[in-house]
Amino acid sequence: MYRSILEETRLLRAFLAVRRNNGCPGIDRQSIQHFREHLGIHIRELSRLLKDKRYQPLPAVRVYIPKSNGKRRPLGIPAVRDRIVQQAVLEAIQPTLEQTFSAASYGFRPGRSAGHALAQIREYIQEGYEYVIDADIEDFFGTIDHTVLMAKIRNAIRDRDVTRLISQFLNAGVMEEGRYRKTTTGTPQGGVISPILANLYLTELDYCMERAGLKLVRYADDFVILCKSVNQATYAMKTLRDKLKKLKLSLSEEKTRITSARQGFTFLGHTFWKRGNTVYTFPSDKSMSAYKDKIRHTTRRQQPKNIKMVIERLNPIIRGWGNYFRNGHGKKRCQRLDEWTRMRLRAFLLKKRRVSFEAHTKYPNTFFKGLGLVFLVDLMARRP
Repeated sequence: MYRSILEETRLLRAFLAVRRNNGCPGIDRQSIQHFREHLGIHIRELSRLLKDKRYQPLPAVRVYIPKSNGKRRPLGIPAVRDRIVQQAVLEAIQPTLEQTFSAASYGFRPGRSAGHALAQIREYIQEGYEYVIDADIEDFFGTIDHTVLMAKIRNAIRDRDVTRLISQFLNAGVMEEGRYRKTTTGTPQGGVISPILANLYLTELDYCMERAGLKLVRYADDFVILCKSVNQATYAMKTLRDKLKKLKLSLSEEKTRITSARQGFTFLGHTFWKRGNTVYTFPSDKSMSAYKDKIRHTTRRQQPKNIKMVIERLNPIIRGWGNYFRNGHGKKRCQRLDEWTRMRLRAFLLKKRRVSFEAHTKYPNTFFKGLGLVFLVDLMARRP
């Protein structure tokens, strides 16, 4: 397995994957474009270092991304060279690890998606699993225990050189505000191999819930457990806490609760709500708020762009959001968002905070349609 990682053809394919994902330079300040300018030299050098077992990953640059609750999410940005090697490692180990993963896991896996996870939840609710443990692991990516993780890696991957390489990535450390910090726990969000390592770490949880007769749906570290009664949900909560304790993880008490589909709950940005025999799903309030923030920024009045340029920037945002939510029951919410977006565009054209009724007459919906603006309701109408 290790010999396949150091092959120049695999490293070249890994570079192409890294380039598609784009991303910022790491600690060495080398961009993807700069790496590409001397691609052959860099690929041969990486291959030689790996072959001689002298390759050493650089510390990741730690940055913080603001969250909607006012907190910040830490991200680790590896150097381009390290992202390439991580991608090569991922391609080498994925077929082996995929054989060990549970059917309850949907995140960052070939042929699986958030849409599949959401469809499975709807199916379970319709089968009578209406009581839900809406859970959140406290700082999951930051608290993964390296000793526990490496034991799982060595058990699944018998190639010592590959496990050594993964250990090097885990222990490469981070640079934060100009200071080096050693990493003794966690796997940085932003690393190419972090998602598959997270799946490996939580696979034990997946099978534990399955053996207990519980219905779990997990997407990376986001998951819900569905039960048929309050008593079963109480049992599931205890089982969950016991298993996470063995994995040296803990639940976020403020974000974890027992609820029901009739009360409503949110997963992966979708709100589930059962009325009668129908399970409704629609964009959550938080998802709508985040969408508005993006539209608000793109349609801000003080920018040197004309309306066509603004619409060109808006359309990918609208398509991406609309396609993600197209299979639910959120048509009315999408209509309201479309109206709000057109109001923002009218204000942009008039350079005013508020628009009058005359602005709707001067710039009707057909005006924006003629400029190519995508409407969310049209995306909903074409759902499969």
